[in-house]
Amino acid sequence: MVNKKRDSFLLSNKGVLITGASSGIGFSIAKFLAEKGFTVFGTVRKESDAEKLKSLKIPELVPVCPLDLTEPSHIKHSLEFVSEELKRKGKELYGIINNAGGGFIGPIELMDLEKLKIEIETRILGHLRLLQAFLPMIREAHGRIIWITTPSLLPIPYVSSIHACDFAVNCLARTLKIELSPWKIHVIMIRCGRIRTPAVEKSYKELEKFLENLPENSVSQIYSSILKNEMEELKKFDKNRTEPFEVARVVFNALTSKSPASRYKVGYRVGLASFLEFFPQAIVDFVMMKRAKTSTSIPHRDSD
Repeated sequence: MVNKKRDSFLLSNKGVLITGASSGIGFSIAKFLAEKGFTVFGTVRKESDAEKLKSLKIPELVPVCPLDLTEPSHIKHSLEFVSEELKRKGKELYGIINNAGGGFIGPIELMDLEKLKIEIETRILGHLRLLQAFLPMIREAHGRIIWITTPSLLPIPYVSSIHACDFAVNCLARTLKIELSPWKIHVIMIRCGRIRTPAVEKSYKELEKFLENLPENSVSQIYSSILKNEMEELKKFDKNRTEPFEVARVVFNALTSKSPASRYKVGYRVGLASFLEFFPQAIVDFVMMKRAKTSTSIPHRDSD
């Protein structure tokens, strides 16, 4: 149980910015942190999502709209808005939580490169632009930067649109941790297994549409049956998914701990994926090849 006096002392003057707060993991984190006492700036792309956050009637939950990470001008306006709000409230920006992102299921050979471009722009370049804009405030507050990522660095077939970005995020987060160490800024990765979010059903629908639109050729037909099996395997785990509330609790602990870890893990079957990362790459690749032949998937973080 969190000590209320310690909680109040820690959070009374602290603000947190989280991207992708419209639903799923981001929404749960934003709501949880605001209820705990943080002033939370939840970024969303659509006005309807901003209204959804407002409808919660949590005074410390402040929507930031629009913020599309593929639009640099949105980051500039968001910086101005957040700065003014923090000044008005007499608070400091203590945390940035990089959560926004999508991703899709599909083989590299047939991947929609325009969709991949948007994913890279959002999860890598967009978050870097955001950090560059807001880091002076984080440095002043000796704050923390958190990335929501997949459980580990594994070559998981058909979800490389998500995991390729997380390979990059892993490098960026670890490098940033070293670069920002003189200012005692903690850079933390929250590694999520299978989480119950609206993005799960959305992924299935997008995959079904993808399969329906495959051209009539031999390559497409080869992947068609494989991807249908993949979707069925993924659905088997749905009843065991972890609620996003559990991710929010881990994020809260990462923000408030006096000595936070560099990596936290949460979610169904996250331990198995994290365990495999300790092995040499050759062994991991061998294991993944064997699993692919038996049509069994290692869990991956679901996009939001």
